[in-house]
Amino acid sequence: MRTVFCIGELLIDFVAEKQGNDLSKAKVFTRKAGGAPANVSCAIAKLGGQSTFIGCVGEDPFGTFLLNILKYHKVDISLTQRSRTFTTLAFVSIAEDGERDFVFSRGADRELCYSSAVKADFKGNMIHFGAATALLGGALEEAYGRYFFDALTLDSFISFDPNYRGDLWKDQEEVFIKKCMPFIEKSHLCKFSLEEAQLLSGKSKIEEACVELHKVGAKTIAITLGKDGTYVSSGIDQQTIPSFKVNPVDTTGAGDAFIGCLLQQIATLDNPKTIVENWPLLTQMVSKANKAGAITTTNYGAINSLPTQKELSV
Repeated sequence: MRTVFCIGELLIDFVAEKQGNDLSKAKVFTRKAGGAPANVSCAIAKLGGQSTFIGCVGEDPFGTFLLNILKYHKVDISLTQRSRTFTTLAFVSIAEDGERDFVFSRGADRELCYSSAVKADFKGNMIHFGAATALLGGALEEAYGRYFFDALTLDSFISFDPNYRGDLWKDQEEVFIKKCMPFIEKSHLCKFSLEEAQLLSGKSKIEEACVELHKVGAKTIAITLGKDGTYVSSGIDQQTIPSFKVNPVDTTGAGDAFIGCLLQQIATLDNPKTIVENWPLLTQMVSKANKAGAITTTNYGAINSLPTQKELSV
């Protein structure tokens, strides 16, 4: 089984549960581990896959808490760095229907430094780039780009999730789009929300958005639609794979659970890149990943809510 390297942010989510999706009105917050790439690495490990997280946290109690969470879930943290800068924080307010409001206080995640020694580990493995904070400049963006180049030169399987956060890109949407394009062009698998697909393609209709994103270079596209399932496109075949009916309480991490479950399945293939050519298998995998995403919404906090293989098989 291949290792999936997940690159990006690991942070603290301070979650206001059942207090509406307006942070200005929230009063009580609970500490949770978060960060999309870290969630994906835990999703893979909880399903029995092999994942390594590459990111940076602070030399503070919150950073220690986060690393302990990843270790507990059997994620390899040997390549995770620590910084004197305080650990990144996100404040999240969640309404009764699971909808959210985000505000970020950035810190150590942006301090990740590139290590040339990592390149050798990429060979024969899969690399997932989660871009919530990775394209905002600084050392993290430089490291992110160099790891991307390493993955390309080694012909690794590349997965990309733009993880668009409006709070981080106010009045800079065009910059965000431009920075995402090289990753979309070269990735074997791209996972988007509907909002991201529309923003990055400039098209409002999902079918037209996929056409544009395939033109950029995306091989396989999965657009998550929440309770409506996932729209999948190989460039030749397209289909909406239905979701599983649940009563959501927190949608945080559902997309990460989806892509983590999908990557964990693809990692078991002899040649992951052939998934785009096997439509029946791809749709079967997406259906299972939809279930993983749905289960994650039934509890609070992304990592704690990620399913195991046993829970998926019920």
